[in-house]
Amino acid sequence: MGTANEDAVHVSPTGVIVLDGLSAPKDLPMGCIHGTSWYVRQLGTRLINLIGDDTVPLREALRSAISEVNSLHRGTCALDQEAVPASTVVMIRERGDVLDYLVLSDNVLVLDLGDEGIQTITDKRVEEVASEEMEAALEGPTGTPEHAARVSALVTVQRRLRNRPGGYWVAATNPTAADEAITGTIPLEQVQQAALLTDGASRLVDSFGVLTWSQLLNVLRSEGPSALIARTREAELADPVGERWPRFKRSDDATVAYMTAGQPVQMPSDVQ
Repeated sequence: MGTANEDAVHVSPTGVIVLDGLSAPKDLPMGCIHGTSWYVRQLGTRLINLIGDDTVPLREALRSAISEVNSLHRGTCALDQEAVPASTVVMIRERGDVLDYLVLSDNVLVLDLGDEGIQTITDKRVEEVASEEMEAALEGPTGTPEHAARVSALVTVQRRLRNRPGGYWVAATNPTAADEAITGTIPLEQVQQAALLTDGASRLVDSFGVLTWSQLLNVLRSEGPSALIARTREAELADPVGERWPRFKRSDDATVAYMTAGQPVQMPSDVQ
C-alpha cells in the first residue's frame, strides 16, 4: 500500500474506459520525467472525450489520444527510447443500438450475452514473448531482491519487444499500436452485463483459477466490485510469497468497471 495507483477508469454517458499502466521497476531507466500514473491519466482523459463522438472509430480515438499525449511531453521527455510509460486499454461505447469495444493488451472485457453465454476478450500477446525471462520472473518467493531482479530482467526484454512486429502491443508513444487492438461490435440488446477489469482484478479467474467468469459476474452482480477486490486481496494474503499462485507481484493494482443494462456503472479501484 501507499504507492501511486497506475490504473484509471473513466466513464461518460455512453462510454467506459479502464487503463492499467505498466509498472516500471525503480532500478530501470525511464525516459519520461512524468511517470506512468501521469501518462495513464492523460491518456484516459483524452480517450473518454474522443469516444464521445460516435462517428470516430475506437481505434482512431486511441491513435489520436496517443498522439495528443505525445505532444504534451515531447519537449521534456525522450519519447524515442524504449523506456517510456505505457498502458493497457479496454473500452466500450454505446452507439445507437450497438456496443463497440476495444481491447489492447491484457485487460479483460467480460460480456454476458444471455442465451449466447459469456464472452471474454483479452490480448495475451505479452505472454507469448520473452518466455524464458517470464518463467524465471514467476519463480518465488515474491518480495525478495532476487525475485525483483528477475522481474527487472523480464521488463528489460519486454521493452525491446514492445510495439513491434513479433512482439506485443500497448498504448505508449507509437500511435500505430492502436491498429493492433482487438475491436468489435455487438447488438446492445444482447448485452445483459459487462465487466472491464485490469489484470489485478481478473486474477481470481485467469491466474488463480478459484472462480469462473460466470462466478465472477455473479459476485459483481450480487455483492459489487468492492467484494471482488476484497476476495482477491484475501487470496493474495493467503499466498504471500507466490508459492501456490506464482506471480510478478504479491498484489497488483486492481480496477473494475461493472455495468448491467440500464444501470449506472460501478467502478471500484484498489492500489497495492
